[in-house]
Amino acid sequence: MNTLRLLAVITACFVLSACVSQTSKSTSVPNIDTPSSAVPEALLFDVSVVVFDPGLDNFDEDEQVYPEVRQAEARFMPMVLSESIQNSGAWGAVRVVPDGTQVTDLIVRGEILHSDGEELQLAITAIDARGEVWLEETYTGKASRYAYQPATRNPYDPFQAVYNTIANDLLERLEELTEKERGDVRLVTELRFARDFSPEAFDPYLEKTRKGEYEIKRLPAENDPMLGRVRDIRERNRLYVDTLQVYYASFDLQMLEPYQEWRRASFEESAALQELRAESTRNLIVGGIAVLAGIAAASSGDSSAARTAGQVAILGGGYLVKSGLDKRNEAQIHVQALEELGMSLEAEITPQIIELEDDTIILTGNVEEQYAQWRALLGDIYRAEIGSLELPEESADTADTL
Repeated sequence: MNTLRLLAVITACFVLSACVSQTSKSTSVPNIDTPSSAVPEALLFDVSVVVFDPGLDNFDEDEQVYPEVRQAEARFMPMVLSESIQNSGAWGAVRVVPDGTQVTDLIVRGEILHSDGEELQLAITAIDARGEVWLEETYTGKASRYAYQPATRNPYDPFQAVYNTIANDLLERLEELTEKERGDVRLVTELRFARDFSPEAFDPYLEKTRKGEYEIKRLPAENDPMLGRVRDIRERNRLYVDTLQVYYASFDLQMLEPYQEWRRASFEESAALQELRAESTRNLIVGGIAVLAGIAAASSGDSSAARTAGQVAILGGGYLVKSGLDKRNEAQIHVQALEELGMSLEAEITPQIIELEDDTIILTGNVEEQYAQWRALLGDIYRAEIGSLELPEESADTADTL
């Protein structure tokens, strides 16, 4: 290799090492669709959005995941999704619930696969009371850097496109149902709720297929006293779950500002981290090549100019290698900054202890613990009200059949 070619290679190495770019594209937010026709109120589906799985069991080792942040996100995101679903005007009550034990017309579950302020990835499933799967999809959204700038920040969540898309997909599936199918879902919901409290009385009305779906075999009579008690219990449960919405709304309100700031900082830190890692790797590779080329030129060059160029290449390559190592050390500082942000967020959004006082019991602990206590209490209330009441024989004999 002559001197000019060697210098050209060295120059190209330095030029390549200086080229760093980071782009971020925004995505448009789709409008929330509305129903194509009016539906009787009795056929409007209630929806339960379960607190998300934070996804702490499965994630890449290189991914910066902070458990305290994920736990908070798992409570925050369902509320944003429930608002998008409700805003379509196609549903009855849309509520966030602590777990999937709630029997409702449609239950929506989610798992956070990835969340770092720049990208959000959610695995969403939606299943109706019959056990029929509506959705089983992964939704991904990328935030624009402009979403976190105070001058251009809009009232939408940076990932509002994800939530609106899920809401629109649910509405599309809903509109595929006939009026009879909607009625069947509503009936199955009521019978499954009743069966949870009195299996011996309500098992005969439902049958589970090999696919795991529920079918109605027959219906209890409208004057069935047990059914009347169950309906009273179900209404109490609705009222209690409504009180949980106040908790989740308050939680989201308290979390919004620190979480938005965390996402903004996380977005910037993640972008900087990616840039630094790319530059570090590039400098190490290019520097290594330059060192090898310099050694070859210095040891075998046939002129003093070639040997001098070789020595320059060695020095320049060594500089790039050192620069690459320095960049990696700098990247570690950003990782630590992200960890500190996560710890700070956890300190600000620790859930409050809520006490809901009834005539006979006080529910204590976090919202999930209180909900579990409430479910147990409902069973006690039902048994106390039913007592020795038995299903009248004429009720079973005159029950509607399908």
